[in-house]
Amino acid sequence: MRIILPIVIVAGLFVGLNSLFVVKETEFAIKFRLGEIIRTDFEPGLHFKMPFVNNVLKFDNRIITLDMQPEQMNTAEQKFVEVDYYVKWRIFDPAAYYVATQGEMMFTRSRLAQLIRNDLRDEFARRTLSEVVSEQRRSMMDELQVRADLRFEDFGIDVVDVRIKRIELTDEVLNSVFDRMETQRTEFANELRSLGRERSERIRADADRQVRVLLADAERDAARIRGDGDAQATEIYAAAYNQDREFFAFWRSLQAYDHAFGTENDVMLMDTRSEFFRYFDQPRPQQ
Repeated sequence: MRIILPIVIVAGLFVGLNSLFVVKETEFAIKFRLGEIIRTDFEPGLHFKMPFVNNVLKFDNRIITLDMQPEQMNTAEQKFVEVDYYVKWRIFDPAAYYVATQGEMMFTRSRLAQLIRNDLRDEFARRTLSEVVSEQRRSMMDELQVRADLRFEDFGIDVVDVRIKRIELTDEVLNSVFDRMETQRTEFANELRSLGRERSERIRADADRQVRVLLADAERDAARIRGDGDAQATEIYAAAYNQDREFFAFWRSLQAYDHAFGTENDVMLMDTRSEFFRYFDQPRPQQ
């Protein structure tokens, strides 16, 4: 008895310990009977099983983050970008998950990563660079999450979120972007210069028109003033002539002499008896 009793106690403790299992709040538990799933709806707490007949497999029921390695993806413009992204998923049906993956977490991660990567490549290939870095990225991620969730529904997996952390441009794409930005800025500057030249020509044309108008108005006013002056001068000459015609004739002759003998070298051959020299021979003109 001293030998058998300790053996019985140890065996009882072993059987008792193997008859109990604890399910945490953060776990799913699947109970098997000789490899067959018989129960999956365990509440958190202490539960019983048949030793050597039943076995229990536990899975995490919390959201799991699959952080993907950055990868190069090609856009619709044939430009490569380096995409860093992650996937959040959780198990919602432990029985379906076990049947689909045999409970292998590495297989699950590999399969999930492969399908998400292919879908993400397809989404990038359908969009331009400006679209994937703009607000369309959010809608693209939402569509990708819905599609992945439907694909993994038979796996007992719920894809909670697919999100891009950052998009890095390769050196080639960066140079291309900088060149395009420089070209756009140059085109914009040329457009501004063209608008400036057009406005400058318009201002010059308007100024030239105003100058021509001002000159025309000035010439018109000057012609009118000259005409008024000539008319007044004619009236004055006529009035003076009528007052003393002999004196007027004498004064006109003096002006003619002044113009005719303007310089010392002038030589004029004329008959002194001509009408031009009448005031040299007689003091008064003949009536």
